[in-house]
Amino acid sequence: MTRLDDLGYPITIDRDVTAHVARFIRERGRPRAIVLCDRNVAALATRIARAIGPKTTVLPFALGERRKTLRTVETVCEALANAGADRTTYLVGVGGGVAGDLFGFVAATYMRGVPFVNVATSLVAMVDASVGGKTGVDLRAGKNLAGAFRDPVAVFCAVDALATLEDRHLREGLAELVKHGIIEGDETFDALETLAPHPLRKWPWETVVADSLRIKAMIVSDDKYEAGAREILNLGHTFGHAIERVSNFRTTHGDAVSIGLRAAGLLAMRTGRFSPEEHLRVLSLLTLLRLPLVAPSHDVDALIAAMTNDKKTRSGTLRFVLPRTIGDVEFGVIVPARSLRTVLGRVGSPPGAAELR
Repeated sequence: MTRLDDLGYPITIDRDVTAHVARFIRERGRPRAIVLCDRNVAALATRIARAIGPKTTVLPFALGERRKTLRTVETVCEALANAGADRTTYLVGVGGGVAGDLFGFVAATYMRGVPFVNVATSLVAMVDASVGGKTGVDLRAGKNLAGAFRDPVAVFCAVDALATLEDRHLREGLAELVKHGIIEGDETFDALETLAPHPLRKWPWETVVADSLRIKAMIVSDDKYEAGAREILNLGHTFGHAIERVSNFRTTHGDAVSIGLRAAGLLAMRTGRFSPEEHLRVLSLLTLLRLPLVAPSHDVDALIAAMTNDKKTRSGTLRFVLPRTIGDVEFGVIVPARSLRTVLGRVGSPPGAAELR
């Protein structure tokens, strides 16, 4: 078991977190708790509810990126009202990244705010979505455009749940690990290069998740509301969110971020920031992890239009997060429109010899 306390609330990483969640609730005087969950993890949610107490209600919902909407938020809030939840009720959200974002937003807005406990069951949730207090849902105009900054009261990463995921779902979080490796550099990126050739099922997941979360927690603790340096955590995401949106979310978040990391590297090279050698090193790691590098859409205009709704856009001007080296990332970068269009055109094809020119 690993525990981190850098953000003012406990983050617990363990194989089975059921007892930890129940103990956390008991230590707060046994308040009423309602367990919200993605239907795919209803069995784990039920075990957690039973451990908390016999009167704990479980409310399952069909989720997924296409249901990460204000309409689903309304559905969950109505279910809470019908269950008699009040401002002292603890909401325990069990599921992946979509569940954490959506249930966290519900907790931030239901009765103007109730305590939220996040139980992360997917890799992308553990190393990204569960920590930092960013909650929200998608609008037709773009991803995560309705939301709130509100910290959970506790986060629990259920590492055993990773064993229940298909490889393609487990890979969803790998791009976030690579992103953290590019930001941190040194031993973090080296460790991923060492692990990459080995089967995912044999990775030391508790250690991997804990190391990645330490990086994110360190950055978030210095910039809780993303007023400055926290933006570096969006490396690859301006591209990635646009790719998701243009594909109508048929391209998953993890795949889109992987392609976005390639695009960010290309743009960094084109603007004189990143070396071809380090870009090739990033591409090699993404390839070893069997992550995609080619955007499914060649519609450059559609991708640029989707980017204009990115949260980092200021006064209609796109701003990017770009690497300077592995271990040094710059945020708030404004680039020439021609360079952006060239990069978007290039990521529609596999990397070739021209990639490093």
